[in-house]
Amino acid sequence: MRIGVLTGGGDCPGLNAVIRAVVRKGVSVYGHEFVGFRDGWRGPLEGETMPLDIQAVRGILPRGGTILGSSRTNPIKIDGGVERINANLSSSGVDALIAIGGEDTLGVAKQLFDLGVRVIGVPKTIDNDLNATDYTFGFDTAVNIVMEAIDRLHTTAESHHRALICEVMGRHAGWIALHAGMASGANVILIPEKPFDIDRVCEYVESRFKTRYAPIIVVAEGAHPVEGQMALQTGELDAFGHVRLGGIGERLAKEIEKRTGKEARTTVLGHIQRGGTPTAFDRVLATRFGLQAIDAAHEGDFGKMVALRGTDIVRVGLDEATKELKTVPVSRYEEAEVFFG
Repeated sequence: MRIGVLTGGGDCPGLNAVIRAVVRKGVSVYGHEFVGFRDGWRGPLEGETMPLDIQAVRGILPRGGTILGSSRTNPIKIDGGVERINANLSSSGVDALIAIGGEDTLGVAKQLFDLGVRVIGVPKTIDNDLNATDYTFGFDTAVNIVMEAIDRLHTTAESHHRALICEVMGRHAGWIALHAGMASGANVILIPEKPFDIDRVCEYVESRFKTRYAPIIVVAEGAHPVEGQMALQTGELDAFGHVRLGGIGERLAKEIEKRTGKEARTTVLGHIQRGGTPTAFDRVLATRFGLQAIDAAHEGDFGKMVALRGTDIVRVGLDEATKELKTVPVSRYEEAEVFFG
């Protein structure tokens, strides 16, 4: 077969490991041919491709980002988008497509599969919010990046007797905040799943200062107070209808200063969480996903996403993977609350 590969949505460490595994096994074991589509769904939409053979994937395992490029293009929202993709796949001689991405990318893959496109999905997102898989690759790397940053914030917070707030990614799911906050000994963790009480947060801050240590607060970008709404950076929407978030860290710092009289500063890690070389866990997970994805394509088991269940890689329906987000359960947040204050 001639198989297309694309990476859509936000980039993350481990994408290149998937591409490498798909191509290496696909060529050497099955004898398939590959073509890379550039910049997510824009590639098959516009017919923009690049060669993808064993030589093209040499040396890319430790590299962050994606050699194919990515974008947030949504062909479903474009008039005739699906028809153009079908026509371009046909003219490129592509028999099947492996789509590597998160909720939005795989949501498009599911719709295309329903319309007859032969698609296999691979779960990628630093947010770890895709349903039907225990972990997505990219998450472990992001958590370690945040953890290392917070380790450094502890010492400067204590030196200046300040409350330091670290704002991390997480629109609707607080997995990064939860894991990184627990791993780094944060004193408060705020996530989108549980609206926070600003008075209670200030009590935790003051309690921490009484121990002669300075408080560290980890807040996901989508977290919001009980009495308010999400803090918006702009009112703009992306191609998938998501509001661009940001600013909750600064808003929180001002409230803490006003209510406690203590200095508070905010660090926004932003896209730093996405960049750089993947951890060993993400390299191995991404590689295993790639190997299983090409197996599924070779066997003609389309409309599936490869997923991690325990230590096994399994296949699940794209509908199961995209029907709802995987958010932080109450029980997991309660574990972290033991260490607040």
